[in-house]
Amino acid sequence: MIDIILKENEKIEDLQCKSLKIIQNKKWFCFGMDAVLLTNYCDVKNNSRVADLGTGTGIIPILLSGKRNISEAVGIEIQKEVAEMANRSVELNNLEKKIKILNIDLKEATKYLEKGSFDAVISNPPYKLNNSGIINPNDQKAISRHEIKCTLEDVISVASSLLKQYGRFYMIHRPDRLVDIICLLRKHKLEPKQIRFVHPKFGDKPNMVLIRASKYGNPELKFEPPLYIYNEKGTYTDDVFKIYGM
Repeated sequence: MIDIILKENEKIEDLQCKSLKIIQNKKWFCFGMDAVLLTNYCDVKNNSRVADLGTGTGIIPILLSGKRNISEAVGIEIQKEVAEMANRSVELNNLEKKIKILNIDLKEATKYLEKGSFDAVISNPPYKLNNSGIINPNDQKAISRHEIKCTLEDVISVASSLLKQYGRFYMIHRPDRLVDIICLLRKHKLEPKQIRFVHPKFGDKPNMVLIRASKYGNPELKFEPPLYIYNEKGTYTDDVFKIYGM
């Protein structure tokens, strides 16, 4: 690990995975459990080439490098300051040969990356439609949470363009967008193959959904057992402890 000069409001966090660390800015949108759940959900094959659309801090490529034997990961981030911070996190972990951060608009990804050249594409996109209240289009948190710079269809369309035949697309989103998600996946030749709902605790309705789709895959959708975050005692369930490697 090399020495990294931190900027104002930045801190280094230990990811508790093979000594990996990440730089975060406490005033920006920091990664949450959804990124950790999505990374764990990605059962990518050995030596896969992976793209992460809207990589933010670079959390998914960095974590994935510790959990899976990937050959290369490309993280795409439109916000210049956030992409620069993600690049420093890559350097912090000496992963420059495995992870590349591109500061580009994901809608223009195929201008920089070859179509049909990725084994897997991952995305933890903005969940909220850009139609509720006054939103600052230059605010880092707003861009991470709202469909300001890209829509759900943009993400799914680009994922399909980048994937090889039978390549896998992984995404985490909100259950109330599930109909939109499935319709858009099929529109762009990504067949939904696997779904897992995430519940805060037993008896609560799901607040997240994990999805895997396959490019030009055959129709067959499987529902995995639900994932509960907290047990009746208010502590993490065994499933969550296992995901965090505790």
